[in-house]
Amino acid sequence: MSGKTQTLDQEAVAAYLNGRLPGFDSGFEVEKFATGQSNPTFLLKTSAGNYVLRRKPPGVLLKSAHAVDREFRVQSALAETDVPVAKMHLLCEDDDVLGSAFYVMDHVEGRNITDPSMPGLDEESRAGVMDEMNRVLACLHAVDINAVGLSDYGPPGNYFERQLARWTKQYRASETETIAEMDELIQALESAMPEDDGQRGLVHGDYRIDNMIFAKDGTSCKAVLDWELSTIGHPYADLAGVIMQWQMPPGAEGRGLAGIDRAPLGLPSDQDFIDAYCRRRGLDGIDDFGFYLSFSFFRMGGILQGVLKRALDGNASNPERAIKLGGFVSLFAQSGLRALNK
Repeated sequence: MSGKTQTLDQEAVAAYLNGRLPGFDSGFEVEKFATGQSNPTFLLKTSAGNYVLRRKPPGVLLKSAHAVDREFRVQSALAETDVPVAKMHLLCEDDDVLGSAFYVMDHVEGRNITDPSMPGLDEESRAGVMDEMNRVLACLHAVDINAVGLSDYGPPGNYFERQLARWTKQYRASETETIAEMDELIQALESAMPEDDGQRGLVHGDYRIDNMIFAKDGTSCKAVLDWELSTIGHPYADLAGVIMQWQMPPGAEGRGLAGIDRAPLGLPSDQDFIDAYCRRRGLDGIDDFGFYLSFSFFRMGGILQGVLKRALDGNASNPERAIKLGGFVSLFAQSGLRALNK
């Protein structure tokens, strides 16, 4: 058995999990998932079945970032709701075991769709996947946070005001050069902040098609993944995040739908998706959507800046890709300004 497998100490994993989970009393295989810039994620193949181990990256980290304990808590809380999540097994917060906190969950078999244009699927399947994505999002925002024990999962008050302050602070902490467009966007968002409408519920924080597992032979969602940015907040943040992603260039890098004629492919327009979401939640419509969309671009720019900073500090899960992603910060800021001005 090798000592380390792509930053994971396999012997330490075996010593800790043997007796806590079945399958770790003999040899097992470890594979690192290529995706996941934030928290390194590994597939553990054992005789008793497959697990997924997700850990904080090693090194000095920004305060409140890479909160695997929060990921574990929220997915555990959602186990009996209409939101599909993987089964959680255990959380280890003792840094002495692997060098950073981690949790272990079931490996969910299915399809991970990284391209929202879904090449290779027929029109009906594409429409079905998108409608399922819409349905699950509405289910997430309908979760009774008091009933599932998550009422204290995020502070009270204006979510977007709080998030803008948080991500501005995070951005400044990871800033490697002055980006004029980001500075301008921060000021513009502060000026355009809408009044709090009182909506407060569980938000995923990074709700995208590539953070979902779908049935191998159907369109049903088997699990929503990557809950690191989840909190109690405003549901429009998740909805705007979906629309933001679709405005990215198509293909493996952008993973968006920009420039694609969607209707012949069975893909909804931005407005169709928003309307379907509003019907499911009993809403008449959404005012000031440009602000929510602009905020999504800003926050993603802040996230990518953090990815770049970790790469430069030597702590990135995939350094080459991290540096490439970091180069898009100014483009996200420009898109945020355009969304706000519309």
